[in-house]
Amino acid sequence: MTRFVTRRTLLGGMAAGVAAGAVLGGNAWAARGVRLSAEPYVAFPVGAGGGPAGSDRVHTLQIGDPAAGTVLVLVPGQFGAANDFRLLARDLVAAVPGVQVWAFDRREENLVDRAGFATADPVGYYLDGHYRSQDPASSGYFANWGLPQVLSDLRTVVEAASCGGRRKVILGGHSWGATTAAAYAAWDFDGEPGYRSLAGLALIDGGVLGAFDGAGEAPDNSPEKVRQRLAAISGGAVLDMSLAAVGVGTRSESTQIFYQLAGWYAHLDPHAKSVLQPRLPDALRPSGTITNAALLGLLVDQSFGWPNNITVHSGTFSPTGDWTDTGITPISRVATSYAGPEPTVWQWYWPARLSLDLDATDLYADTDTTRFLGLRLQHATGINTPLYAFQSSYPKGTVVTAAQKLAAQSRILSTSFATDEGMNHLDPLFAEPSKNTATQSLSAFVKRLV
Repeated sequence: MTRFVTRRTLLGGMAAGVAAGAVLGGNAWAARGVRLSAEPYVAFPVGAGGGPAGSDRVHTLQIGDPAAGTVLVLVPGQFGAANDFRLLARDLVAAVPGVQVWAFDRREENLVDRAGFATADPVGYYLDGHYRSQDPASSGYFANWGLPQVLSDLRTVVEAASCGGRRKVILGGHSWGATTAAAYAAWDFDGEPGYRSLAGLALIDGGVLGAFDGAGEAPDNSPEKVRQRLAAISGGAVLDMSLAAVGVGTRSESTQIFYQLAGWYAHLDPHAKSVLQPRLPDALRPSGTITNAALLGLLVDQSFGWPNNITVHSGTFSPTGDWTDTGITPISRVATSYAGPEPTVWQWYWPARLSLDLDATDLYADTDTTRFLGLRLQHATGINTPLYAFQSSYPKGTVVTAAQKLAAQSRILSTSFATDEGMNHLDPLFAEPSKNTATQSLSAFVKRLV
């Protein structure tokens, strides 16, 4: 859903003492499942990737009128998945008639064990280690799951959305999903530039050409660094371990599981005593008893010291340890999105090779480095599709600056840029519609292309 906990630094001063008030009462949690809506989650077969049986497919969460003449395909960022966009998509299709939204899930989502959410004790199933996990030592195929495979898979989805050219396709994404969308536009698909199949390009708090520089995320694409990262992947470090720095587990998927459980309980029984609080590490556990909703707030609200790129402006603990919404993103909207179980906002397994490739994509040109990595970024200067870019407070202005560079070096004539310094990196995905300037400005951009 984002570039997430950085590969450089994390959690300065996090959770040094969040405290709540008196012990709460609460209703017993009795639900055994959750169904968020009847919105279809559609599978598409894709090329062989060397993974386990059933992994050679991708999915899209499809929201809006299937007869719409325009489809907005959205790609989530690092560790993000299709449900990042469910609420944003609902708000957008309500605002713009004639548009359907397809939220893209990469093939890694096929590897997730969701069975625990059908049990009486999801916490025990996942946090006591009963779920099926991917062992990096026996999952060498991840070493080849980089950007070329993602874009090949995404090409299948874009072509399906186009319906043989009968529908317009706008491609966009959030954070590294925006980088992915920009890469698609510049990519050479066997002589065919990616942008030729697009009616527009929408970059939400991400992109290329230094889009993340203001957030302290400028990638090191020096030849020696690239070789070091490739050597580490070849040596078995096939999964990106960035999220282990959160401190709720040591496996590549531990944080994703914990956050998804937090959303699950906050969605099902928000005001009950938190099921997960006893499972928090000592350094993160509040001194007073809190509710399921408050625990989710502890993990996602910016007031507790988490970095900008993993937080929203939601609210605060009440005197009784429940959650009080005071910001632009109600905790119930976060819970609805985080709850899952299918699709989710979380990609449990993120290939280290994909991180390397997306860092190199920031160069956005056919260079020695990109050619060495097999990145076919050969058509950046020819892009002529309308361009939208939105930035929150996270990149400190460099997303729009980078989008302006992209337009200047290409044939893009129509641009639309928006900024909201009152948002953190995840607010555009979950904020209340009336307060979500990202959705509002994106809707205006899409409306002009329908």
